[in-house]
Amino acid sequence: MGFYKKILNKVDYTLIAAVLLILVMSLFVLNSATAHLSSSYIMKQIMWIGFSIVVVLAILRLEYTALTRYSKYLYVINILLLVSVFFLGTEVKGAQSWIKTPLGSIQPSEFSKILLIITFAHYLVLKQGKLSKLQDLIPAFIFVAIPLLLILKQPDLGTALVIIAIMVGMLFVAGANRTILISVFGGGSLAGIGYILGHLKFGWWMPLKAYQLNRILVVFDPNIDPRGAGWNVWQSKIAIGSGGLLGKGLGGGTQSMGQFLPEQWTDFIFAVFAEELGFVGAGLLLIAFFILCFRGLKIAAASKDLYGSLIAAGIVSMYLFHIIENVGMALGVMPVTGIPLPFVSYGGSSMLTNMIGLGLLLNIYVRRQKIIF
Repeated sequence: MGFYKKILNKVDYTLIAAVLLILVMSLFVLNSATAHLSSSYIMKQIMWIGFSIVVVLAILRLEYTALTRYSKYLYVINILLLVSVFFLGTEVKGAQSWIKTPLGSIQPSEFSKILLIITFAHYLVLKQGKLSKLQDLIPAFIFVAIPLLLILKQPDLGTALVIIAIMVGMLFVAGANRTILISVFGGGSLAGIGYILGHLKFGWWMPLKAYQLNRILVVFDPNIDPRGAGWNVWQSKIAIGSGGLLGKGLGGGTQSMGQFLPEQWTDFIFAVFAEELGFVGAGLLLIAFFILCFRGLKIAAASKDLYGSLIAAGIVSMYLFHIIENVGMALGVMPVTGIPLPFVSYGGSSMLTNMIGLGLLLNIYVRRQKIIF
């Protein structure tokens, strides 16, 4: 207990308050979203939150710089976890991403994000000042590409996109040549769009499965897949629009309670927020997310070393992409990739991953100044 007393005046309480607000709001909405299902959903979520808080407290005791000693091992563990799903994994909704355990199913690709942030941060520290040329960046791309390709193989396009966002955010903070980064990723995005158009017009071979491609195309026309991804988007838009200013109240959402919203406790939980709590409730959630990311960036800037800055930048990049993508797909302006809303969507692997990220942010902030016992 002596350690925690020492850090009481060093902790970022604004960050903690933002996350607590998100968690409390999410439990009320999740209880409503799963009302037609078993009560075990909300109980399991509470248990995961409780376990995750214990993990956060444990992380606070660690000296985050000590993680550099284990980077190679953590990278290997990351790869082994991702490979294991091809032998031990269970296919869910077309993706072999889950492993069943006596305590429930886990999703290795979720934990892969944190492991990549920790190991890639150490890699970039070792390459500090040597990221100005394309040939310098190619090894960094390969470092990330190995877990990225394994995730795509599952296939899990949403998590793969998160990995790319993490890599870009960390490379920017590491001082990589920004002209090259913009050229590579901007050019890659344009090439991807061009290839999709070529597939539609000329029948070019497409590595994406039909349902994955449809999830991208419904952004432009939901009628392309009216019984699948298009249906999901339409129902989400209806739910959000019908919420109005103050919403219909918890348990009062016609789309959510009528079970028109697909995956309303995970992928489309934001639509339930907007329908039941209205513009005010959804806006409050987004403000809390803004504070979370803003404080994360402040922690990156205040870190005592580059390693801490890079870890914080990677975590914020992860949070930010999840938020933009999840809210965007609920609004119909982003592809339906199935990635969860941080601290809100149902799921133990996602909750634990996000809470580990929170623990690392708090750890870095606490150690911006030396702790004297």
